[in-house]
Amino acid sequence: MSTTTTTNERTFPKITDNGLDELRERIGQKIGATAEPWCYEATRDNIRHYAHGIGDDNPLWCEPDYAAKTKYGGIIALPSFLFSTSRIVSGYVGGLPGVHAMWSGADWEWHKPVHRNDTIRTEAYLKDLIEHQTRFAGRAVQQIYHVDFFNQEGDKVAEADSWCFRTERDHAREQGSKYKEVRARAPRRYSTEEIQEAYKLYAKEEVRGSTPRYWEDVKEGEALPVMFKGPMTVTGFIAYAQGWGGLYIRANKLAWKLIDAHPGVGITNRFGIPDVPERVHWEEDFALEVGAPGAYDYGPERTSWLTHHLTNWMGDDGFLRKAHCKIRRHNPEGDMLFIKGYVKRKFIENGRHLVEISQEAHNQDDELSVIGSGVVELPTRG
Repeated sequence: MSTTTTTNERTFPKITDNGLDELRERIGQKIGATAEPWCYEATRDNIRHYAHGIGDDNPLWCEPDYAAKTKYGGIIALPSFLFSTSRIVSGYVGGLPGVHAMWSGADWEWHKPVHRNDTIRTEAYLKDLIEHQTRFAGRAVQQIYHVDFFNQEGDKVAEADSWCFRTERDHAREQGSKYKEVRARAPRRYSTEEIQEAYKLYAKEEVRGSTPRYWEDVKEGEALPVMFKGPMTVTGFIAYAQGWGGLYIRANKLAWKLIDAHPGVGITNRFGIPDVPERVHWEEDFALEVGAPGAYDYGPERTSWLTHHLTNWMGDDGFLRKAHCKIRRHNPEGDMLFIKGYVKRKFIENGRHLVEISQEAHNQDDELSVIGSGVVELPTRG
């Protein structure tokens, strides 16, 4: 039997009213044992692997000698590192077995820095279910979780709401209209000149670092430097998974144990082997089968790019208090991403000098990929 025939004949589970009713019964209930996190501890290597997985070379996260001279006295974790300490905030959803889950956004709030060798513990619960009608997959369910993060002293270092959209793979593939034009295009091939022009943004990327950015010097309406990410490759997606851990990436016996315990996770590949839905990020054929435009980036990865944009700008003496992210479309292999931002307002709250920043990212065709915002606390001259 050919691969094409297998693909055409396969059908996936649907969203059912009974399944939703069962899931709603879990709202507000504290989640017990679940898949263990990729990282329990913010070790030097764990922090560096996550930072490098998003292309962040800030020495505050990665170089002990440099970090020792900062106000922290040593390495701290970049804000988005906490994705690696919770599978749930990263998109590990319960209920509706076999129905595709697509991580789509988050609201973060950070209270304290995570220092090198801190141990992170989390508590989580299902916060809400919201039904939507989408261009991508018709009927969809937004499944929102809340996660609290604590260090070894019991201090809450951060909290987050994150959400996945549960979508019907068959509908997305057969009737979803969002990516019809994208799939109809010929594969993009960049010229050497186009690649080199994009790489200039990497060459001039500024890490503010030890030079303080004072609140008094910031002007409302001023633009942040454009941050470039890409061009998207499967290699890049895997580099992120190495630091973040992924949701279902397992090998051999551990892969079998996962699928044996959760049969809906095992979707046969072209060899007839049960494999995980996460392979949409590295298998183009399977990504197309679920209605995506091709193998694409991870949602938490893209959120981490937005916070990278903010931490580069704020410098070592700034502190990222809040971040918001909504995914608007996939970034398939071959795309470029350009992150822009501007200062929306300056304000003082509870004695903190804060700056709110609005962000948007578009691809090389100027299609909106993600919207976000952040609230940064900055030092003052006073």
